[in-house]
Amino acid sequence: MSLQKQTLSDFLKQITGRPVAVQLNSGVDYQEVLACQDGCMNIVLEQTEEYVNGQPKNEYWEAFICRSNVLYISTQRRRR
Repeated sequence: MSLQKQTLSDFLKQITGRPVAVQLNSGVDYQEVLACQDGCMNIVLEQTEEYVNGQPKNEYWEAFICRSNVLYISTQRRRR
């Protein structure tokens, strides 16, 4: 059995259009649909909810997130 390495770009392409949870280095969380990525792997989320310390703070139609600010991206939603 051979295992193929998956790049970050491949992963982001696979989850585009799906609900995701994104945590920033600052601890702020964003949840909703991964709309797209650019060549530098910056991402855009649609219909985004922002959470600070687990509490909802803001809602955005779109949110552009710079790759260098991302701690992790998960395809599983966290329970609110």
